[in-house]
Amino acid sequence: MQQQTAHTIAQRLLNLYRQAHVIRGGWMAVNQVLINESKDPRVMEELEKLPTGKRLSMHISNLKSGKTPMNTIDKDLLPYGGLIMGQDIIITLNPNELSELRTALASFEPTPDGLNKIKKLSCIKKFGNDWMDNVKSALNDYPDLSAKWLDVVRTERAYNMWNIARQLVSEDLTERDRARIQTDMPDFETYLPMFGEPGKEVLAKLRTFMSSVAPAVKPDK
Repeated sequence: MQQQTAHTIAQRLLNLYRQAHVIRGGWMAVNQVLINESKDPRVMEELEKLPTGKRLSMHISNLKSGKTPMNTIDKDLLPYGGLIMGQDIIITLNPNELSELRTALASFEPTPDGLNKIKKLSCIKKFGNDWMDNVKSALNDYPDLSAKWLDVVRTERAYNMWNIARQLVSEDLTERDRARIQTDMPDFETYLPMFGEPGKEVLAKLRTFMSSVAPAVKPDK
């Protein structure tokens, strides 16, 4: 497994951890994936380097040791401090932060530069790596801003899937990669066409890899 691939898997596990509250099967389903895809020590090493990754790393270690049952998670290791899971934590933006965000969203362009401008806002940086979900929660009472915020989220998601797809097609694929492509194919099909012909070409390659016969794909390293 190459270092970049380990990093990609670690990031994917972190995203899964953050989205556990909307995944069918809850922690039982999520924890099984966390265990299965973190067997390589390099994935755990990369996870430790990511924001909030140490918390997930500790959760995975608890699962592997049997300290935490497969259908749950330790209360202290819940993503977002448990706010999505029903704890009484309310995320807000003060008037100055709302004004700053409103101005930025009014001129937002769905490009890497546009995303960077959003990420550099003080009202965004304070949320760290959880900025997308936390700002979404803070805008619940502002439907006009919420609608514009969805454009930011879609753009971030599109470029994330584009980078993952290009990384996949640039490497020798394994059976694990093919399974990952199958899992993420709905997102690839949604976002890659946004990148025009290059995106469609990458999508076509991913579809070919996903449907190729097993001997054409290298086994996991």
